Amino acid sequence: MNIEERKNLVRVCKMYYYESWTQEKIAEKLGVSRPVISKMLQRAKDEGIIEIVIHDDDREISNLEKELEQAFHLKQVLVVPTKDLNKELVSSAVGRAAAQFVQRLIKNGDRVGVSWGNTLYQMVREFPLEKKENVKIIPLVGGTGNYRNEMHSNQIAYELSKKMGVSCESLYAPAVVETEELREQIVGMANIAAVLREAEQIDLALVGIGNPFSMSTMERSGYLNEQALSELKAMNTVADINSVFIARDGSIAKHAINRKVIGLGLEQLKKAKTVVGMAFGLHKIECILASLRGKYINMLITDESTARRILDCQLVSNNQQIHK
Repeated sequence: MNIEERKNLVRVCKMYYYESWTQEKIAEKLGVSRPVISKMLQRAKDEGIIEIVIHDDDREISNLEKELEQAFHLKQVLVVPTKDLNKELVSSAVGRAAAQFVQRLIKNGDRVGVSWGNTLYQMVREFPLEKKENVKIIPLVGGTGNYRNEMHSNQIAYELSKKMGVSCESLYAPAVVETEELREQIVGMANIAAVLREAEQIDLALVGIGNPFSMSTMERSGYLNEQALSELKAMNTVADINSVFIARDGSIAKHAINRKVIGLGLEQLKKAKTVVGMAFGLHKIECILASLRGKYINMLITDESTARRILDCQLVSNNQQIHK
């Protein structure tokens, strides 16, 4: 390696690790493709320019993860340290940590289902290039429209498959349709039915946990109007997974919209060996709690502040149960 090459590697490393730039942003700045940046970071590790040092003095985070695992009987929890980070850097930090976590979970031969949302989008953006064998990515819910197409399940499935050099399916249908009859017609179509059958056979599911009333992707995509939102709120709805709405107690909301969703149902989702729920931010606390109460996920990725508040809420709930 000559001096100029080393200088370029150091420059990229500083932008990525010190300034928290995404690989995409660095690539745009330098006028190269994103895979080039990924390879440069890997080379920097190989050449010893980057040294990964883990200081085990952040015992609080480890304890927090264990408390959540025990409180909700989860297989594994990843809490991302985000103290003193602004909103943009929190998104990047959670995305990067989630990408590394998921990368280790995916094994050769796996069938991986993905839903949609901002956290999955952030995870895929940060996902490293790593060749996998005989892996297939399957969208778990439909999704069409012009609002932020990069967050839709088909696009997430496609981008993730590219990172690993594997195949993916596409579910060419809306997430929610106008009537139950139309849903039955669409899911009866051969290509749609085939993808949904594959979704039922997944080994690993990666799902976002949405808030229908705050920064809702479904509302912005045009799937929810004011009347539906008002009705859902009256039913104590607080979350959605795979575009299916969930009440505060973890039960599936008894709203007609849930019978118009084109995707894998939540009871079917539970049959997957591993279901990783991803969500962060204080507006997602009730959403995550409802998902945990309904046992739709058995792994969780979130940020530090959200994790602490989830435990606090659970403690209050337990105390209320004791004093009833």
